[in-house]
Amino acid sequence: MSVPTPEQDAAFLAEYVDRCREVIRGLYAAQTAIGRLEGQAESADGLVWATADGQARVTRLSINPRALRKNERELGREVTEVLQAAQNDAARQAREVVDKASSRADALPEPLDETFVRARGEQAIRDLI
Repeated sequence: MSVPTPEQDAAFLAEYVDRCREVIRGLYAAQTAIGRLEGQAESADGLVWATADGQARVTRLSINPRALRKNERELGREVTEVLQAAQNDAARQAREVVDKASSRADALPEPLDETFVRARGEQAIRDLI
């Protein structure tokens, strides 16, 4: 967005506010998407599976009773790997959502600084004189 002339201020500010609102809506949508996403993972034999939410917190763990035939160390390793894989999947999905939202946020216009406001105030005073 280029700096407008004083005659274009109203339209410029309206567009500025619209673009800011659009970015904010995108950030809220990203927050909602992260809250709804679910990372998933399953062991190679399909006997252990898990899910994790957008914060990479484990939300479900399922162990098929047949998996209990494995020795304790092997089952523990498998459960740990599946939990970590589900968390990694959720984290990957969340990163994708954040990256998309960040690219939209880059479109946010530069903030108006005091020189813009001062110049408009000085122009208004000159116009009155």
